[in-house]
Amino acid sequence: MKRNALAELRVLTVPELEQKAKETKSELFNLRFALRTGHLTDFSKVREMRRSFAQIQTVISEKKTTDRDGAA
Repeated sequence: MKRNALAELRVLTVPELEQKAKETKSELFNLRFALRTGHLTDFSKVREMRRSFAQIQTVISEKKTTDRDGAA
């Protein structure tokens, strides 16, 4: 994920990010399935998707922490 895409993630709300994380996790499952069955030719997509999922989860965590600290 490029830096500008990461900046776009930070603009989204937590529910939108959670939906995006769910979609990414589903796509990661499909990629892993294709990898195991031998249908995946570009193995770097699995790593890219894992990294993308982690970045989304990090942004969600940052937003929740910020919201919690702001409310206290």
